[in-house]
Amino acid sequence: MGSKIQRFKDLKVQRFRDSVRGVMVTLSVFAVTGSGLLFSGCNGGGTSASSMTQHLALNDSGYFEARGLNVMVFSNLYDVAFDDSKISAVEMIHHGVRTITNGDVRLNPTPGQWDAKPQFVERKIDRENQSIDVVLKYPQYDFEYILRGRAADGGFYMSIHADNPLPEALRGIAGLNLEILPSAYFGKSYIMDGGGGLMPSYPADNMQTINGQNEPCPVSTGKILSLAPEDPLRHITVRSTDDSELMLFDGRNKAQNVWFVVRSLLPSGKTGKIAEWFITAETINNWVRRPVIAHSQTGYHPSQQKIAVIELDRNDRPQSGVTLVKIHSDGSETKVLGGKPQPWGVYLRYNYLKFDFSAVTEPGIYVLEYGDVRTEPFPIAADVYSRAWHPTMDVFLCVQMDHMQVREGYRIWHGASHLDDALQAPVNYSHWDGWRQGPVTGNKYKPLEHIPGLNVGGWFDAGDFDIQTGSQQQVVTSLSYVWELFRPTRDETTINQRTRYVEIHLPDGKPDIQQQIEHGVLQLLAQVKAVGYPINGINESHLYQYRHLGDAVTKTDNLIYNPRLDSLESDGRTSGTFDDRYAFTDRTPAMSYGSVAALAAASRALKGYDDALAAECLATAISVWKEEHGLPADSVPERFRRYIEMRELRAAVELLLATGDAEYKDRILSFLPAIKQGFGFYADMVARALPAMDESFRSEIEPLVGPYIESLKQRYDQMNPFGVTISTFLWGGNESIIQASNSAYMLCRVFPDLVDKELVYRGLNYIYGCHPDSDISYVSAVGARSKKVAYGNNRADFTFIAGGVVPGLRILNTDFPENKEDWPFLWSENEYTIGIAADYVYLVNAVNDLLTQ
Repeated sequence: MGSKIQRFKDLKVQRFRDSVRGVMVTLSVFAVTGSGLLFSGCNGGGTSASSMTQHLALNDSGYFEARGLNVMVFSNLYDVAFDDSKISAVEMIHHGVRTITNGDVRLNPTPGQWDAKPQFVERKIDRENQSIDVVLKYPQYDFEYILRGRAADGGFYMSIHADNPLPEALRGIAGLNLEILPSAYFGKSYIMDGGGGLMPSYPADNMQTINGQNEPCPVSTGKILSLAPEDPLRHITVRSTDDSELMLFDGRNKAQNVWFVVRSLLPSGKTGKIAEWFITAETINNWVRRPVIAHSQTGYHPSQQKIAVIELDRNDRPQSGVTLVKIHSDGSETKVLGGKPQPWGVYLRYNYLKFDFSAVTEPGIYVLEYGDVRTEPFPIAADVYSRAWHPTMDVFLCVQMDHMQVREGYRIWHGASHLDDALQAPVNYSHWDGWRQGPVTGNKYKPLEHIPGLNVGGWFDAGDFDIQTGSQQQVVTSLSYVWELFRPTRDETTINQRTRYVEIHLPDGKPDIQQQIEHGVLQLLAQVKAVGYPINGINESHLYQYRHLGDAVTKTDNLIYNPRLDSLESDGRTSGTFDDRYAFTDRTPAMSYGSVAALAAASRALKGYDDALAAECLATAISVWKEEHGLPADSVPERFRRYIEMRELRAAVELLLATGDAEYKDRILSFLPAIKQGFGFYADMVARALPAMDESFRSEIEPLVGPYIESLKQRYDQMNPFGVTISTFLWGGNESIIQASNSAYMLCRVFPDLVDKELVYRGLNYIYGCHPDSDISYVSAVGARSKKVAYGNNRADFTFIAGGVVPGLRILNTDFPENKEDWPFLWSENEYTIGIAADYVYLVNAVNDLLTQ
């Protein structure tokens, strides 16, 4: 059967090639003659078997649409938190893939993340004239303009209008830019006014200095640019309608995360319409996006619910059925179950069907088929989750360990980094990554003075190399819960704090989870010992360091900064090189309570492993708790009050479990009104506290659980076909989905008759591939098809770190779900973080616990 399927796929590919061959010849002739009639949508363009003229039109969602093509004009704004996130201005979704972004006036040929961008003023939709006007400005140059997007003549006009001439300071600097996704065009051709070449897989262009910055020279210049004329799925043209010259740049010459850019300089001395391009895109006649069979790439336990979700293009017609096929050891296949999937409805831009194969419980290897779509193999087995968390513990968390050398086999992941930590951050200082230091240091250290003792423990927070204390607390707390609840004694790693050495896949006789908890608490304790309280964290002092890719040990010289020495001078212990990281030391209740909870939880997890360290953790937690309660209460904005209350409640719960003292029990009781008002925010903490609380407290809580669970299930089932809350904010929502499942697990432990276990399982199924847009596992190296290109510290190599978990799906306004699998540099979709990794380890063990009870 497998060979028949492959022959069927080969036949479809050949038919597609045959259908487009004639039009490709025509396109080639047009391109060589430079007529501009490059593909469907251009004036005078006709139709063919593969492409047709389609006119864009404004839809109800406020963007331009034709079959196989969407053009957005500031449907999404520039990211206020992380600068240029490649999700704004004029964007194009071409045959289901967002290939163009940031069509706007920019001050660099190839803008990087922190380069200047305009301020958004307002957006107006004119449906009568099929146009969108966006008012923007560069206030520092007193330059305001309108970017207009207009659908007409079978294509899209993008123009810039200004009431006043371009300021002299922007002459030769400001230009109309359009950024093009490199991975969508690697190896494809470009043609500019008859001449052309191939879009490079790796940058290799000449560089120049513009406005004091290093910028690439154009790859090509001209009036008409055609990209990928040989590929109807990606073929676009950009034509200048005035005298301005188009320039094609490869921004990766400047930085690995920059895109291809088309640019025209804005003219001086003109008002009104000062620049205009006409953009067209070839579309496949009656194009339909390939269906997705969303399912768990890791597989299923025999006893759990098994539901595949079929994602269909809105123009697709449902097939007759879905088939579950069992794969046998000799290569033969057996149809085990077949049936018609049940309609769920519309979510975002797709239609959804659901296929329930829970009745199949026999262990084995299976695939699902829907039409000509066939999934990767997946198991049904009782031990399906037993190993799923190992790559995260064995590899990812080890690779993230700061202040340590990390080896795996022949490979050194990185040396012992940041041994020169850290300098007191300057006061009244705002950091590009959103960090701030207030008007005082809050401790005995002066700005830029070395704070000794911080060069120990902790993990790189994410794809960058900073230590965010909140994330450290999260990892320590979650891993402590894992140890306390499940006791995994797995030992596959050597960790030696004295020699600062880690070796992956080399057991040392100690449980890895406890060793990782130790690594985290060493940093949390060091902060309190060094400055007297938990701090916000440690981050790079220079932007060039923050952008660093490669071995973390090369970010600094590992010698303490000594301002009395010359910049290249060293005495062997200190140096005059100003490269040490900053410690951000503002004192906040949130950080204090977070460390209290983490250290109290760790004090229990470390007993029997290192009793002295366990005792120090508890003593420090109690001390910080007392000091925080002895400080005058700060005025907290109402929007932050619940967050701080949640942090304090968790701290009280962990101290109660560690000590049994009535003081903490009383503090938990004082939160009862808040708990009743917003039970979902406090559910997992309350569940953890219940065994240590009096029966009267349980009697207050139990009536809240049933209604909360029912409302949760109803909301989940109505929101989308995947049964989880999918984030619509700036960052993919995998972390909140995992945390919601972990919360449901804690409730299930104490109220097993009131909580549906599926609320725990479905979060893991989602992470493993039962989600919109694709069926990929969001955990690298876990599942048959998983994230192989992600935003780790090795992202420049287009690769992954085993066991890392990405943020996942990001929904671009208003209805486009995206998680790019071929471009790692979108951090909101693909950046690993340590907190979600630890929470994932917790969830896998929780699911395994419920299924093996």
